[in-house]
Amino acid sequence: MVKKVAIVGAGPSGILLAHYLLRRGDKYQIDIYDRLNDPRLVKFSKSRTFSIALNDRGMNALRKIEGVEEAVKAISVETTGSINHKKNGKMRRMQRKKPFLTADRTNLAIALLNALTQKYDNSRLNIHFNSKCIQVDFAAKKLKFEKLDEALTPISEADFTVDYDLLIGADGVHSVVRESLLTTEFFECNQKYYRNDYKTIFLPNPNEKPGVNLETGKIHSWILDPNTAVLLVYQLDGTISGVIYFPHKKNQIVGLSTSEEVLQFFQDNFPEVAQLMPKEEAEAFLARPVSSVLTIRCNRYHYSDSVLLIGDAAHAVSPSLGQGCNAALEDVAVFDKLLDQYSDDIALALEQFTINRKEDAHALAELSENASPSSSKLFIQFLIRQRFAKILHKIFPKYFSPSMRDMMDDSTLPYSKILNLYKGWISKFKKSNEKFLANL
Repeated sequence: MVKKVAIVGAGPSGILLAHYLLRRGDKYQIDIYDRLNDPRLVKFSKSRTFSIALNDRGMNALRKIEGVEEAVKAISVETTGSINHKKNGKMRRMQRKKPFLTADRTNLAIALLNALTQKYDNSRLNIHFNSKCIQVDFAAKKLKFEKLDEALTPISEADFTVDYDLLIGADGVHSVVRESLLTTEFFECNQKYYRNDYKTIFLPNPNEKPGVNLETGKIHSWILDPNTAVLLVYQLDGTISGVIYFPHKKNQIVGLSTSEEVLQFFQDNFPEVAQLMPKEEAEAFLARPVSSVLTIRCNRYHYSDSVLLIGDAAHAVSPSLGQGCNAALEDVAVFDKLLDQYSDDIALALEQFTINRKEDAHALAELSENASPSSSKLFIQFLIRQRFAKILHKIFPKYFSPSMRDMMDDSTLPYSKILNLYKGWISKFKKSNEKFLANL
């Protein structure tokens, strides 16, 4: 019997899951629903898109689908390391053992979507954009949607209802599916805001600006203090973009009221960024809303024999380690492996997904929330410790573990094992950050 699967959320993990299920033969009929416009047809606001780093975890999940790795590489920039720029003009370089890819999130979704629709026609796959999930009835296995126009305004009397055999909540940090699960017995979810907010920055090609030399293929960072920094990466068109992150409270960003003040702020604190920033970008930066980071911890990721949460809907984390999208894509590979193991017995696969994934997801949350300390002194100690870890591991790989970042980025070692190896430092960072937050 064909299983009718409703995937709520057309982000990278939701689309990748459709790839995985459809390649299993004719066992699944897939319908994907997303509240936004089709990204292939509508130009998205810059404030709603950002670059993500794809490391071994994410790429391993992508490359299992024929043609997807090549499609993703075509819209990505290969990144071989990072450069930290200091105020005195000096630079600290960190070369990566393995290159990784940086890609715009919307472009990643488009690449996966194009690959999906090229392989499968609407006999087994249907994609519904401008469809906002507004109600979930778990007992009846029904979903209610509100139809939206291109301005994302509800269309009068255009609501519709669908049924499902398997519901996938891939609808992000503000997941409607997850919020609906709060009405079910014994489902618990802890939501809290990360200590730092951020704003996006979009700058022209640095190579076209005399006196500015930012090496391509690198992540560029400028750290004002442990809680305020700029991170920029190159895009395919030669432009460079990224974020500035800063404390939720007691920061200088929210007090800026004119484009002149924006330019002066960057000139005082991040002069190389200021050199690249035209007045138009300063005005746009001022108008962009401050974005907060909501983190999610759930006690389970499934309900009964018919509901599964993946990606940010299940375990949203801070972007401090660049693992959110990678973990979401890894979810898909984990679920697919369980379907293999249990011969497509969905009930068993769902239950085992929670058992297999929860410890690692919670460990990633702990690592991401405490990836670096708010204390400047402890921050410097950690940087020195990480540098020595790299050197010692290179000389004595059998006796010394890689640095925490290398284990995150260059391996698929479970997050729970990485946390266990670095639990001493993470405990110190947690105390430092709790003290910082208490003094805000």
